Amino acid sequence: MGGEFAWLVAGGLTVFVLILLALGKWYPGTGAEQVDWKPTRSPELEVELELDDVAQMLEANNARRRASGRPELTEDGLREEVAAEEERRLRDYSEPGEDEA
Repeated sequence: MGGEFAWLVAGGLTVFVLILLALGKWYPGTGAEQVDWKPTRSPELEVELELDDVAQMLEANNARRRASGRPELTEDGLREEVAAEEERRLRDYSEPGEDEA
């Protein structure tokens, strides 16, 4: 009797999961439409905010550089520094065992 009950429960769960999968596959619309979800910001606004963040961080960095007597950075100069640092890291990186040969 215990084995029959286990098969009945397993079969019921399988049918339940199949019904849920079928609903997800063939029900019209998306989950976002069902809950009336809309993104809070557009992708264009996200890009604008990112650029504004970069400008603010660069200005704060330049304020510290001015205070210590160092020259200011431009966005292009910062990009060059990042590219040079990436090149240095790639050059310094070596596969294990490469230095021993």
